[in-house]
Amino acid sequence: MAHLLGAEALHLDFPTKVVFDSVTLGVNEGDRIGIVGRNGDGKSSLLALLAGRRESDAGRVTMRGGVRIGVLDQTDSLDDADTVGHAVVGDVPEYEWAGDARTRDIIGGLLGDLAWDATIGTLSGGQRRRVALAQVLIGDHDILVLDEPTNHLDVEAITWLAGHLKNRWAPDTGGLLMVTHDRWILDEVCTTTWEVHDRIVEPFEGGYAAYILQRVERDRIAAATEQRRQNLARKELAWLRRGAPARTSKPKFRIDAANALISDVPPLRDTVSLQSLAVSRLGRDVVDLLDAGVSYGENEVLRDVEWRIAPGERTGILGVNGSGKSTLLGLVSGTLEPTSGRVKRGTTVKVATLTQRLDSLDEFADEPVRTVLARLRTTYSFGTGSKAAELTPSQLLERLGFSSAQLSTPVKDLSGGQKRRLQLLLILLDQPNVLILDEPTNDLDTDMLAAMEDLLDSWPGTLLAVSHDRYFLERVTDQQYAILDHRLRHLPGGVDEYLRLRAAETTSPAQPREAAATTSAAPTAALSGAELRAAHKELASLERRIERLRERANDARTAMADVDPTDYHQLGAKMTAITALDDEANGLEEQWLELSATLE
Repeated sequence: MAHLLGAEALHLDFPTKVVFDSVTLGVNEGDRIGIVGRNGDGKSSLLALLAGRRESDAGRVTMRGGVRIGVLDQTDSLDDADTVGHAVVGDVPEYEWAGDARTRDIIGGLLGDLAWDATIGTLSGGQRRRVALAQVLIGDHDILVLDEPTNHLDVEAITWLAGHLKNRWAPDTGGLLMVTHDRWILDEVCTTTWEVHDRIVEPFEGGYAAYILQRVERDRIAAATEQRRQNLARKELAWLRRGAPARTSKPKFRIDAANALISDVPPLRDTVSLQSLAVSRLGRDVVDLLDAGVSYGENEVLRDVEWRIAPGERTGILGVNGSGKSTLLGLVSGTLEPTSGRVKRGTTVKVATLTQRLDSLDEFADEPVRTVLARLRTTYSFGTGSKAAELTPSQLLERLGFSSAQLSTPVKDLSGGQKRRLQLLLILLDQPNVLILDEPTNDLDTDMLAAMEDLLDSWPGTLLAVSHDRYFLERVTDQQYAILDHRLRHLPGGVDEYLRLRAAETTSPAQPREAAATTSAAPTAALSGAELRAAHKELASLERRIERLRERANDARTAMADVDPTDYHQLGAKMTAITALDDEANGLEEQWLELSATLE
């Protein structure tokens, strides 16, 4: 593969630390590289060096002649007086850009809800971000350097971006360098992962799942050096192996050793114990939304919401920006009253919300972290059953990545990610039994996201999460709902079902409200008793067939550990067979979802 970009013996010093020490790496045609690492370890600095935005203190960056590079920084340089259209396509005549399929796709994927003549200064931060991203993507670049491109994007836009990046260039052409904390898009797009840590850049083959698997193998060899980090990686690996096993079989390394590492890893959550403890803390009644609706004058936000939240329930909420997610959470928390229907709350319910805003820390701004913690409870009950433990606030902070030295840091001097973690800790120490998370992954790197997920695994209460981070949502919740057409709808098929429903919603002609209400209120009215029994019988048959196919596929993956890793012919044949089993199971799941929808 032809060389595009390279770095040789890069050295970079900041006043208080050495960021890179003799880093050498390269980018070739066809590389799709995801960059991960802890906040502050130099990911953005690396992009700046490679893109020519920053000079290194030693070493050099080389680029093949004629290579065009497009850069998305974390902050935009858009002109507030400019219009959306001009910022994106410049002075190119409409007949030219409108005739280009890729340009139309980018505009439709990122800017479909924005007025073309709106001025940049009137846009929200998220809208500006999408304009800046569209501006970069429309350019004809050989290399894209993207720093947190998924910030402020919803699940649909992130899914669109992944598809665009996968199909933007022909195979073995173009180059992508992407810093992101979105682990789903790392797995979906990237074929190589660079981890920035301890003044070096360490390459791993494959996307995020493969990176985690190889990192566990690395940590197994050097287990004594980072015991806590290894344990978190092992737990996350167990999740990845259960949730996306096909992806972990692609790289060439000792998969049998990695399998041995996770053979004794317990389930992510002790669901029975957590639910039992939740019932003891909450009783049987949590919050019931009974035919609830919210309208502001003529503007209807929610209608006919029927949701009985159970003790210990872990639910993710999906919906486009402005669909009513915050309104729904307001009904649950009690900060908002319905304009129709009613909300019933259990007598022992204590709700706490981790909001997107950090102003709850303003009152502590000038105080050191240890002083803030000294005012709170001295211990926190963590875990269930035989693994239950009493942790001090300082021990909890350590689990969330704080060093002992940072306990003396004033709250105002903490980074955004540190403030986010402190905010979560203060909420947990208040011992709520219903926890609402509103975009909790903002400002956190992948390691801190894993630490937060690990903490939430043992939190014994009802958990409701709104997040555009698909990986986080699927990781910490057991079921998902979506707000569609002002109603709350259960998603048996999770995020994939939501994306299908949204695609159908945006391509189908609008259904009259009266007809839509009739359809959703009584979808099974047209089925006779015999037809209903036949449908349920077919549903059960599909479930059994899907289970058998999944078992065969898992057995085939396990058998791959015995194959010589250098025998690419046999490995390819086995992967082809596994893919066929997965495809057949996925097809049956589509049938199951369609049939389930007729029985709701």
